Amino acid sequence: MLQNRRIYLPPLSLIGPGALNDLGEELKTLPYKKALFVTDKVLVKLGVAKEVLKVIKSSNIEAIIFDDVHPNPTVKNVNDGLELLEKNNCDFIITLGGGSPQDCGKAIGILATNGGNIGDYEGIHLSKHASLPIIAINTTAGTASEVTINYVITDEERHIKMVMVDKNCLVKIAVNDPKLMLGKPAALTAATGMDALTHAIETYVTKGAFGWSDALALEAIKLISQSLEKAVVDGKDLEARSKMAWGQFIAGQAFSNAGLGYVHSMAHQLGGMYDLPHGVANAILLPHVEQFNIPACAHKLKRVARAMGVGVLEMSDTQGANAAIEAIKALSKSVGIPSGLKELGVKEKDFEEMAKNALADVCTGGNPRDVTLEDTINIYKAAM
Repeated sequence: MLQNRRIYLPPLSLIGPGALNDLGEELKTLPYKKALFVTDKVLVKLGVAKEVLKVIKSSNIEAIIFDDVHPNPTVKNVNDGLELLEKNNCDFIITLGGGSPQDCGKAIGILATNGGNIGDYEGIHLSKHASLPIIAINTTAGTASEVTINYVITDEERHIKMVMVDKNCLVKIAVNDPKLMLGKPAALTAATGMDALTHAIETYVTKGAFGWSDALALEAIKLISQSLEKAVVDGKDLEARSKMAWGQFIAGQAFSNAGLGYVHSMAHQLGGMYDLPHGVANAILLPHVEQFNIPACAHKLKRVARAMGVGVLEMSDTQGANAAIEAIKALSKSVGIPSGLKELGVKEKDFEEMAKNALADVCTGGNPRDVTLEDTINIYKAAM
């Protein structure tokens, strides 16, 4: 039965080789004058920030640079950025980077118009006012924060990641120019790419999935499966980078409007406890969580296998689901993802605390199969 749906998308998305130049033309039409430019020190060092700043300044916009964003952005990062924004009377925000600067910029924008502490907005649609206008320029094919109503901030004191789902954080313009993704390190490409694949697969099997999100998720799975290894092997492969840009872009639209599942709930705890790369945590957990989910969504996981290029015509739903899990493992291995959590220094003594926090995570309700504390601990153990 068809249900009413609300679809949240940025008013404008620019995507494809050369999209950054298109942004320059758009900037000239906007009423804003001074931007807080949120990025990280790696992109400054690589010269990517300099390239983007040229486009911004050629549009007669002043940019105040904030490049202290951590790979897992923290409450302190947000507060420091907000202080700089207010001190310089910035009237909008431009973010450059992967999920870290994007999420940090969203948090700064929400605080700029709503006040309080960022922890006040942990949960679903808790802010009252739209963020300060944000233009988000993406440089990795992974998180898709530039098109979603989600952002994640690490609470350093509690060692947890706070997940915010908030329509008010949606950016005004999202930019995905695969030329900005060329030459990125293989490990980063692999981690962010597996993050995007996780988004697509979790969205496809989530309780909140519907026809529109299903179509986007399956296409994203196909694009990522075809192009991720190529992008890892040759970081200058523009076709592979372009397919990855599209794959993560549509996967982001899908999960932003349908939800995720327990892979993300568990991965958030690994990020909060150990400061691990989010994409790596997702990649390691994905096959183990979906193995647990088979009783609830075998037929859908079989379609995942087909989208990943596996011949499943003669298979039962359960056989097809297991084939999907093997395909996920094979892709993860081919792009150099660690085989287990043990390699990353994860300790079993932390499993119970992480499991309790995972059960309380905002993504948990979307998982196709209900999960217990014991289930969660067992999944962490299996992923070691």
